[in-house]
Amino acid sequence: MHHQEYLRHDATALAQLVARGDVTSAQLLDLALAQQRRVHGDVNAVVRLMETEARKRTAAPLAGPLAGVPFLIKDGVQDYAGVATTYGSRAMQHYVPTQHAHVVRRYLEAGLVIFGKTNLPEFAIRAVTDPALFGRANNPWDPSRTPGGSSGGAAAAVAAGIVPMAAGNDGGGSIRIPAACCGLFGLRPSRGRVSSGPGIGEVWFGASSEGVLSRSVRDTALALDVLQGAEPGDPFVIAPPSAPYADLMRRDPGRLRIGFSSASPIGTQVHTEAVAAVRHAATLLVKLGHDVEEAAPQIDGDALARSYLHLYFGQIPAAVERAKALGAKEGDLELMNRILVTLGEHVSARRLTTELNRWNDFARALGAYHQRYDVFLTPTLAAPPVMHGTGDPSSFEQGMLGFLQSTGILGVLARLGLLDKTVDRIATDNLRAVPFTQLSNLTGTPSMSVPLYWTPDGLPLGVQFVGSFGSEDKLLQLAHQLEQAQPWFDKLAPIARGVDG
Repeated sequence: MHHQEYLRHDATALAQLVARGDVTSAQLLDLALAQQRRVHGDVNAVVRLMETEARKRTAAPLAGPLAGVPFLIKDGVQDYAGVATTYGSRAMQHYVPTQHAHVVRRYLEAGLVIFGKTNLPEFAIRAVTDPALFGRANNPWDPSRTPGGSSGGAAAAVAAGIVPMAAGNDGGGSIRIPAACCGLFGLRPSRGRVSSGPGIGEVWFGASSEGVLSRSVRDTALALDVLQGAEPGDPFVIAPPSAPYADLMRRDPGRLRIGFSSASPIGTQVHTEAVAAVRHAATLLVKLGHDVEEAAPQIDGDALARSYLHLYFGQIPAAVERAKALGAKEGDLELMNRILVTLGEHVSARRLTTELNRWNDFARALGAYHQRYDVFLTPTLAAPPVMHGTGDPSSFEQGMLGFLQSTGILGVLARLGLLDKTVDRIATDNLRAVPFTQLSNLTGTPSMSVPLYWTPDGLPLGVQFVGSFGSEDKLLQLAHQLEQAQPWFDKLAPIARGVDG
């Protein structure tokens, strides 16, 4: 098999070839590693190779629905026993887990051949992938632009043709955002659908879910079959699907009621191309027989943004405490995370609890919306994938922030409550390019980014569909219908297309 033939198969098809004996897992691993070497300097998607572990797997018989398929996991949450999990931070370089995360164990039990870990921003808190530890990841469609974040390395690896599918997780859009940036399909499952254990009960107070980025809907459906289901000790057990998602996906979704909006919930600007992407999707949905009208949930977007930012104020200081227990120093952290630690240390337990309690308000409002509409359609991104550095503080601003941080003045201002307006501005600025995805995280609902639109410049710009709690089957059915109506599998990034077989 040559690489161009490899590109013509999704993970499901590659597993079928291995099962028939038409190709071996070792040959597929060779193809994936060769492509990784070819594109690494262009995309910087894979930050840790695990070739030794992968070779051992290909030398032994493999079983499972994805047996023999090369695969990548993210360097955060997805612990692989004996291999460092850095979370993209110098502070976590020495954390080496002693047991697999449940998701990693299930990927291995499915027969996948894990051969590396993908790039992510420090502690996975940004919608771009530019950690100081590993360097930035680039978008295979245009290396001057971001592949999104935080699963940006996973998206770049799939879009660059290294693997047909890669693992991600999504605490604020971290599967959907990079999927939209890189022309991929990305589904974020409902809260509790996939176990976060055993090292963590619920990641980010339950805002984060595990999933994959792929080039085909059926790959994501099969991966969800592999991942779904509770483990002993999980916080709660969600009702299982009525049948395997790989089967449910192929059923007709019926005539759906779909509401849509392209207005930013925080009142910020939305690019005309993002609006056009939603209009294009709405038109296609009407042609497919669905009832579509403009309507948005009655949710205070500014309040949701503040609640989401307070998630960081609670989680980042706690993550840093764990890192310090491993010997990390404050200087090991990037500046913006040092600032988040300082701000978070001065948020009261009462304020944090108040913000967490608001998640219920958002969930109730979205639940009321889903009484009228099966699905909510929005842009995934407020604009096409941004150029590297867009929205970063200037050198002067970084210098000033660093001074305030290092001298303790920032902490004094926070303690006196003099930074409240600044915190609101941070919440808005942090989500300006991606204001649509956090709703699903705080409400625990499933959502997906579907690659239905490319700009006149040839950049992918996905659209988002938000479903009611537990409705992954309905979302996959809709995605499969859209995939058949407007196929995207053969739309390959230039870096992937330009490789000789």
